[in-house]
Amino acid sequence: MESTLNVKTPVHESRTAQHVKLAFVLVICLFFLWALTSNLIPVLIPHLKKACQLNDFQSAFIDSAYWIGYFFVALPAAWVMRRWSYKTGIITGLLIAATGAVLFFPAAELRSFGLFLFALFLVAGGMTFLETAANPYITIMGKPETAVQRLNFAQAFNGLGAFVSAFFLSKVILSGKEYTSEQLHAMPPDVLNNYLLSEARSVQMPYLTIAGVLLLVALLFRFTRFPNVQEEHGGMSINLRVFRHMHFRWGVIAQFAYVGAQVCISSFFIRYAKFSAGIPEMEATTFLGLLLLCFMIGRYVGTFLMRKVAPRKLLLLYSAGCVLLLTYCVLKGGRESVYLLLMVEFFMSIMFPTIFSLAIHGLGNETKSGSAFLVMSIVGGALIPLGLGAIAFYHNVQLAYVVPLLCFIVVLYYAWKRALPAAE
Repeated sequence: MESTLNVKTPVHESRTAQHVKLAFVLVICLFFLWALTSNLIPVLIPHLKKACQLNDFQSAFIDSAYWIGYFFVALPAAWVMRRWSYKTGIITGLLIAATGAVLFFPAAELRSFGLFLFALFLVAGGMTFLETAANPYITIMGKPETAVQRLNFAQAFNGLGAFVSAFFLSKVILSGKEYTSEQLHAMPPDVLNNYLLSEARSVQMPYLTIAGVLLLVALLFRFTRFPNVQEEHGGMSINLRVFRHMHFRWGVIAQFAYVGAQVCISSFFIRYAKFSAGIPEMEATTFLGLLLLCFMIGRYVGTFLMRKVAPRKLLLLYSAGCVLLLTYCVLKGGRESVYLLLMVEFFMSIMFPTIFSLAIHGLGNETKSGSAFLVMSIVGGALIPLGLGAIAFYHNVQLAYVVPLLCFIVVLYYAWKRALPAAE
């Protein structure tokens, strides 16, 4: 049975309204939290590239370790929620993510790239629980016809978390010390080791703080009463028949492409800014903060525009804008391209929640299964950046941005031809 809020009497209605408001605020906090972790990846790539002495292709596995977690954990997360509840799934995810964040401390002490990757995988696994629960939960907390706008509003706080992560936490992690390979080789072994260890250790306090926040939010969820929700219960029975819906099938493909593009653009932005425009590391983090600020603003603007413009049409216009802007960034480069990437982030802002809402529209009691597969499609963020990393390694990072360009062409096609018109 499709999840619906269970309201039976006027008294229950008043109390449930209060529970819904509180639950809505707490669930919105989750959107902020997973943005806080995922948007540290663009900082970790250049940072661990230095601390662990990696090349561009190796550093792309930082993205992969995080986003592959969504692929492997989405179905178990859906099973936990089917077996127990959304609330149980959320608390489980918060605890798993906190464990991963704590592991950053020993990973830095050992300067172990493998342990860093495992810690990122656990953080992502926990966030997978949160996304699998929060996205559909937001859509049922109100009128079905305003579900897309409601999800875009909630996702706007994801943009706020991204901005805080990139603009503030990044400056705590990155030292601004940039040495050439020749300078590093000229250092005495003990000096080099101390430098690399100090670089690695700069991630410890930010991630221990994140772990503490995650545990605090888990306690709030544990002791907060949520509105009664009629939910499906059962075993590990994920319904593959949901793929018979063409709009859903193409929604998964579009989401796979979009997430891959988003991860490529933000994760390699610092590297792009340095190669294409000669912008140093610390200045690039400021631009990265502005990049994600544009993403946040785009979410609010998009939510407002959807009152007048159908979500599918807005997705069509925004994806076309991304294709045009990225074409310039690949072919021309320069400081102008760095500014244009700010606009790309603005246009990207509505894509995840809009594709998600359009894809699960009309699925009925298959909504949870559909939600799990859409979260699994986030694996695009693990696989697609490897292509960008390979091109950057063999050619250059500016040319490598052709990878997200191709991804947005897929999103454009989905909005133009394959999204369900009835969802408007």
